[in-house]
Formats: sequence, structure tokens, C-alpha cells
Amino acid sequence: MAAKVLLQVKGLKKYFPIKGGFLGRTVNYVKAVDDISFNVIEGETVSLVGESGCGKSTAGRAILRLEEPTAGEVIFNNVDISALSKKEVRKMRKDLQIIFQDPYASINPRQTVSRVLEEALQIQNIVPVEQRKDRAIDLLKAVGLAAYQADRFPHEFSGGQRQRIGIARALSLNPKLIICDEAVSALDVSIRAQILNLLKKLQHDYQLTYLFISHDLGVVRHISDRIIVMYLGRIMEIADKRSLFEAPRHPYTRALLSAIPVPRPGKKRERIVLSGDVPSSIDPPEGCRFHTRCPYVRDKCKTEVPELRSAGDMSAGHIAACHYFEEIYSRSAN
Repeated sequence: MAAKVLLQVKGLKKYFPIKGGFLGRTVNYVKAVDDISFNVIEGETVSLVGESGCGKSTAGRAILRLEEPTAGEVIFNNVDISALSKKEVRKMRKDLQIIFQDPYASINPRQTVSRVLEEALQIQNIVPVEQRKDRAIDLLKAVGLAAYQADRFPHEFSGGQRQRIGIARALSLNPKLIICDEAVSALDVSIRAQILNLLKKLQHDYQLTYLFISHDLGVVRHISDRIIVMYLGRIMEIADKRSLFEAPRHPYTRALLSAIPVPRPGKKRERIVLSGDVPSSIDPPEGCRFHTRCPYVRDKCKTEVPELRSAGDMSAGHIAACHYFEEIYSRSAN
């Protein structure tokens, strides 16, 4: 049986206008997400990774239409979300949920935990009033909290516990897809591992699909099935986890992987230090967007935009956007 494509992103763009002058006219745009396309298969975890400012969180918010896309299509479960009215999008919310990065700012401090979890049930009207409190308690138990904590306020919980509440809220409407927007980056390392293990358990128990957004490749390696590497609003490489970590094709991916600490005393990984800073997304470089920092740059890179193309034997879905990745990879392998 063929795997079902749950989410299709086609040519997604999100530009933020820059106003200037006496009349406040649009003088330019911040090109946060600039023409990205990918699929997410039902039941898998796909991770979006890259440096801060690469557009990964904006892409996640645009998929949910928390930010209105500038262009492109977002097709979820065979429905084009980008073409729906706001009222129709609201009905779709029960199938598409998000876990936010900051467990302190994402929960209303004036509401009890029970009320936080019941609010979505009330808005979507999918659980009778008399059953909502019981549903909230069941959700708390599912994420490792106790029933007696339902009547507490958010300030009475630690950061890790608050993120569990955020996960419970995302689960409340029985969604098909959850976008995890840097869901563990604000947590201590030991708590981070607990939350990742919880997410994997819930995925199995509730048949969930994740779009996991992170800058931490160590975290991504633990939870992902496939990985999408972004740089300055564009996709540089897509591969399954094994292919990406064992045979990265794009120079940017290789630099990111080289920064992961080796968990063995005395063993070192060859560090690839990129020169310069990330260019402005207001005026991104012509050609390959990575060429201003790439150690293998050539004249073609400065003028022609590389297409995503097949990148090796390990995985049929391994693609990279680099003119010379075959040469670069064979040189590094020797």
C-alpha cells in the first residue's frame, strides 16, 4: 500500500513588507521564506533545520496560516489550505496544531490548566460541556502530569511541565499533524530528552505526524525520519536521517554537522568554520544563496540558482541544491 502524503507544500513564499517614506509605502520586502516545496508522509516526522533566521519557523506558521503566505500552495489531506476563507481555516484547526517554543509565553497565566485545555474543546465544540473537565484530566495524564494539577495556574509549574501542558493542548482536538516549533530548545538538556521521548510515545499512541522545527541537529537526529535543511529562506538539502548524517551533499549541511559535539572524550570531528555572516534576507545574494560563505564557491554559483536534484545512492529521496556536490563529496571522501 502506497504511503499517503498528508501535507504538500508547493512554492511557498512569505515576504514581510518594509514601509518607508512619509506616506509609509512599501519600499522593500524581507524574503523570510522564498519558494520552498516539500511533502510530509502520514505518520512520519520531518524536521526543518537551519541557522536562526533561515525561515524555518516562518514556514511553519505560514503552513498553519498563522502568517498569511505571500504565494504558493499548502495542501493538507487533499485540501488547499491557502485557498480557504478564515472561517474555513478555523474548522481545519482541529487537524492542524502547533507546539510553541516558549512554554511561559504560550499559556495564558490567568487561566487554570484545565481551562487552558478546555478552551479549544469549547471553540471547536467537539466535546459536551459536562465531559470537558474529564477530557482535560485525561490529556494531562497522557503527557505525564497528575489529575490534581488540573486546577493549578501556569506559574505553579516548571518549564518542562508547562511544555507538557502545551503538548496536551495540541493533542486536545485529536489532530493529524502537529508542528513542533523549537518545542524543546528552551528546556534543560535532561528535560529535553524526556519531552522528546514523550513526543515519540504520543506519536505511536495517537498516530500523529510531526513537522519538527529545530536548529539543533543532535535533537533532530533523535526524532526525525527525514530532514530538510534550510538557508536564507531556501531549501538546500532533503534526505532521510541516515543519508543526511552519513553522506551530506550540500556544503552548508556539512558545516552544520561538523558543529555537533562528539560524545567521546579525546575524539574530535573536523570542524568546518564558515566565513562571514548570513546575508540579509532583504537583499539575498544572486545565484546560490550560500555562495558568499561557501568554501567551494565558483563563478557559476554567483549567477545561477542551483536546482534541487538527486544526490546519491543511499536514498532515492536524497536531493541537494548545489552545482558541484558530486565533486565536493568525492573530494572529501578521499
